[in-house]
Amino acid sequence: MRKVEVCPSNENWPSMFEAEAKKLQSIFGQEMIAIHHIGSTSVPGLQAKPVIDMMPVVKNIDDVDAFNQEMNKLGYECKGENGISGRKYFQKGGDDRTHHVHIFQHGSDEINRHLAFRDYLRSHPEDRERYGTLKERLAQQFPDDMISYMEGKDGLVKEIEAKALKIWDEQKGR
Repeated sequence: MRKVEVCPSNENWPSMFEAEAKKLQSIFGQEMIAIHHIGSTSVPGLQAKPVIDMMPVVKNIDDVDAFNQEMNKLGYECKGENGISGRKYFQKGGDDRTHHVHIFQHGSDEINRHLAFRDYLRSHPEDRERYGTLKERLAQQFPDDMISYMEGKDGLVKEIEAKALKIWDEQKGR
């Protein structure tokens, strides 16, 4: 069973992302346009589940399945869209996950949503603190119940995401 673990920010998370990003770049090559560190481990000072979330951006999402065997060799399990249309999702580490890979095609609105959320938390310490405190409380309240943990975060995530996307759109002139 997967435990809900939230720990203090770790200064090694960015280098862990970089090391794995190089491996993914070697697999996807020219198909990958960019790769971003997303999720809580990408926000300095934010408490997080110790799982590195990565977001490769590819030219054509339909071509990603051709790389499944190589991803398996790296220890990744392909989970298909896993609830988000237009995404290819991989996880590494089973119940003791170390990495999540969320692949989107260039131009997907999901890319902006993830980057806006990350960038907002990086630059808004009061909401970063609110989010981190909530995550710690929920992890203590639901140590064996990932669904309740995720549902408990949902309201605040949507609130922060709305603020983040508003700023993102203003900065991009939308």
